[in-house]
Amino acid sequence: MKTMKNVALALLVFVLAACSSEPAVFEGTTYGQPVSLTERTDISAIAHNPTEYLGKDVLVEGTIVEICTSMGCWMDIASDREFEKIQIKVEDGVIVFPVSAKGRQALVEGKVEELDQTADQAKAHAKEMAEEKGVAFDSTAVFEATKIYRIRGVGAVIAE
Repeated sequence: MKTMKNVALALLVFVLAACSSEPAVFEGTTYGQPVSLTERTDISAIAHNPTEYLGKDVLVEGTIVEICTSMGCWMDIASDREFEKIQIKVEDGVIVFPVSAKGRQALVEGKVEELDQTADQAKAHAKEMAEEKGVAFDSTAVFEATKIYRIRGVGAVIAE
């Protein structure tokens, strides 16, 4: 009987610790507002059904795979699923992500948003990205109107 009570007590302590309302933060440098959400959302879940998350605040974690080299105003975070990523866009000049953070882990809080791009806007965006990365842009490529889902970031912690 005593063993059963000890097991029940240990289980209760474990459950309470798991349900803690402490922010889901790890060691690193904070950019923008401190992270306040506690529950992480898988990037793959957002990628699989983006409309379910539109306008919702989310907390995502992943490896930084790309960063804006001109203003530090966006970064791409790798998904928990291979070959997926999501862009984190922040207000220009308010939050500046350092290029040196590429390859580090990041915890990012923000709101999922949708951008509708015309074919011309998609082409202009692709050209801008090519220029920023220093690669050739194929001006003969055909672009279509598209929707882009990204996170409008308000705060991030980037691991050291």
